[in-house]
Amino acid sequence: MSEHKHEPVPYRTFILIWVVLLVLTVVTVVVSRIQLGALNIWVALTIASVKSSLVVFIFMHLRQESRLFKLGILTLLIIVATFIGLTFTDILYR
Repeated sequence: MSEHKHEPVPYRTFILIWVVLLVLTVVTVVVSRIQLGALNIWVALTIASVKSSLVVFIFMHLRQESRLFKLGILTLLIIVATFIGLTFTDILYR
């Protein structure tokens, strides 16, 4: 198994992603106060998916992995968000 050398991520990137995560958290709180009906769940899940993708790709260094591995993780996140959203939609319309 070959060992890959990765360049370290600069602190500026970590700080920028942290600020973006804080902004997305504020957006989540603001959107939760707006009545969008069934769209509230989808908007919240979309924001949560973006935030989790940022954490996985930047803080967990997935950005430096192979393309196939990235695609697999991204697909997994989308599938999980879709299943959770469909579950909430089912509960909403019962």
